[in-house]
Amino acid sequence: MRNFYQSKCLPWMVLVMCMHLAGCSMSPNVTGVALYNQGRYAEALQVFEQAKQSEPTNADTYYNLASTYHRLGNNAKDKKMQETAESLYNQCLDLSPDHVDCHRALAVLLVDTGRSDKAFALVKNWAQRNPRSSDARVELARLHQEFNQNKIAQQYLDEALAMDPNNAKAWAARGRMRESSGELMQAVQNYQQSLAIDSTQPELYQRIGALNVRLASSAVSSTGTTLAGAPAPDALRAAAGTSTNSASNMNTTTEPRR
Repeated sequence: MRNFYQSKCLPWMVLVMCMHLAGCSMSPNVTGVALYNQGRYAEALQVFEQAKQSEPTNADTYYNLASTYHRLGNNAKDKKMQETAESLYNQCLDLSPDHVDCHRALAVLLVDTGRSDKAFALVKNWAQRNPRSSDARVELARLHQEFNQNKIAQQYLDEALAMDPNNAKAWAARGRMRESSGELMQAVQNYQQSLAIDSTQPELYQRIGALNVRLASSAVSSTGTTLAGAPAPDALRAAAGTSTNSASNMNTTTEPRR
């Protein structure tokens, strides 16, 4: 079963925009991300290794290397690659103790390798070190939800939004909780709130499109008719253009960053 804590490579819209801008310089990390997103992981590793040589104190480079080893290790069920990924994630956190993506990805790896207790300890320690960090609470919420501890997850999301009402990740996470519990209209509203803060989340546009299909289909099923001027469900599916998977299929990231 796919879940929030499985790795998934999502599109990097900023990268695409950069590639179409004249004179936009391509750093090794940007090039590596492009290769990674094409599934060319071995080539991406080489580029990220070059980036590490040129920028040995750049935490993102260690995160990118770790993400790639993590993906390769999971694909091949290679324990050594997973151990390398874990070491690199820890080096990233040594350089940047509050690195949000790295905390999330390391938690993913710990769950992947059957050490959920260490994943909880990692994220809880991060939250304790940063009592005003809304991001840490969002990740705690995701982890608790992964283990069906929804009441605790909701509490952490409430704390995160109280700390920072403009945390797009928190609104997206709340939307996923609403969706998983069948509160589809509220989920759409939460996703829209997240997009109003950060519009560079293509997966949320997909989720909103998919949920609108389900809502429209449900309305048609209950009334037996389609409202005048409203698109039929088939048209909505075409407009959505992507999966109608459950929220558990829209997971968090271990993808590299430029």
